[in-house]
Amino acid sequence: MRTQDFDFLLPSNLIAQHPTTERTASRLLRLNGVDGHLSDDLFIDLPDYLQAGDLLVFNDTRVIKARLFGQKHSGGNVEVLIERVINQHTAYAHVRASRAPKIGSQLKLADAFDVEVTARHDDLFELRFLSDASVLDLLAQHGALPLPPYITHEATNEDDERYQTVFSKHLGAVAAPTAGLHFDEIMLEKIKQKGVDIAYVTLHVGAGTFQPVRVDNISEHKMHSELYHISQATIDMIAQTKLRGGKVTAIGTTALRALESAARCTESNPNGELQATSGETNIFITPGHRFKVVDRLFTNFHLPKSTLLMLVSAFAGVENIKNAYAHAIAQQYRFFSYGDAMLIERMQTNDD
Repeated sequence: MRTQDFDFLLPSNLIAQHPTTERTASRLLRLNGVDGHLSDDLFIDLPDYLQAGDLLVFNDTRVIKARLFGQKHSGGNVEVLIERVINQHTAYAHVRASRAPKIGSQLKLADAFDVEVTARHDDLFELRFLSDASVLDLLAQHGALPLPPYITHEATNEDDERYQTVFSKHLGAVAAPTAGLHFDEIMLEKIKQKGVDIAYVTLHVGAGTFQPVRVDNISEHKMHSELYHISQATIDMIAQTKLRGGKVTAIGTTALRALESAARCTESNPNGELQATSGETNIFITPGHRFKVVDRLFTNFHLPKSTLLMLVSAFAGVENIKNAYAHAIAQQYRFFSYGDAMLIERMQTNDD
């Protein structure tokens, strides 16, 4: 398929710049991938569409304050966006400057500490932090929350709270798993009281999640890699859910990518069995993908020409998603990270 097949025109006023007053105040568009039926609803009614014995899987990553500003020692301003923390004193980063920094050069960041550019890996620079403090400690003290590029204001105290999920735990993401932003503690408790189980995976979302696909043929796109972890406890809960006939719902595309990554056929997993695992994933889910784990997806609305729009099109059907997005625009739904949500029942395939 071609990237142009996943393009759409979005009025700029529908790009949510701020969160709703309450986390749970968003709207919810329900899409049945089997017959394409659409229903307008509210997020607070989500428990009505869950059954006792179902399982919701959340991504418990936590966003780091990954944006830093500074200067080259040789002169000139730089903006640094940490992509991945490698160890206590090393990280991979995107560096914006009038000229790319040279290997061996140093940068002064936040007028507080120095980093050395030690290598380059494609569009990422490897930085060694020349401080006794760890990378995460320095980011917490001097960094800024890396809001998505379509949000036009600088991060505020409100963003520091609302661009994190209430269940975030493991530091490492540079973008929030935004489907989880809708949930508060009261909603989580209401879901549990209905007899619905909750499990967690960790996938540290990278900045590549906002990048459009720039090749014409989507099969030529090189997917960015992200670190993820799935515990045996989560694997066991999924197996129990399947045995009792419940549905597994991924809360967000990142949770779905983690689950489907753990069930891929590999040299160490030739039968594609769902396994507890840690490592990197660059899974690129496009129409035609055979989903092995997830029955239902709760997700926000995604960018035109993005890998995530391709993912939801694979899950629900290309035409179904086109119709759903056209309906959402006509009905003035709010888009992207701080926007409204969808609940999607997976379309049927020959494997079902």
